[in-house]
Amino acid sequence: MSLPLRETADGVVVPVRVVPRAGRTELDRVVDGVLRVRLAAAPVEGAANRELCEYLAGILNLPKRDVEIASGARSRQKSVRITGIGKDEVRARLGLC
Repeated sequence: MSLPLRETADGVVVPVRVVPRAGRTELDRVVDGVLRVRLAAAPVEGAANRELCEYLAGILNLPKRDVEIASGARSRQKSVRITGIGKDEVRARLGLC
């Protein structure tokens, strides 16, 4: 299944579903049109959100400031905004091509 990325004036928006308290932080797969990411951090005081942004920034080879939670900060289902690269490059760097 493909991942629907949305390009906006502010960057590329990626739909993400997080699985907190996983054994390790890793990309899982695309499920129902959403990128599933397993996070070792617990969803306490924003730790999982910080880990998600830092992890995606590392995979995408971007500064941490270019990856932010656009919506869903208190939910497992989130929208992550990525600036600095286009949606084709996001796909390529996530290995979704």
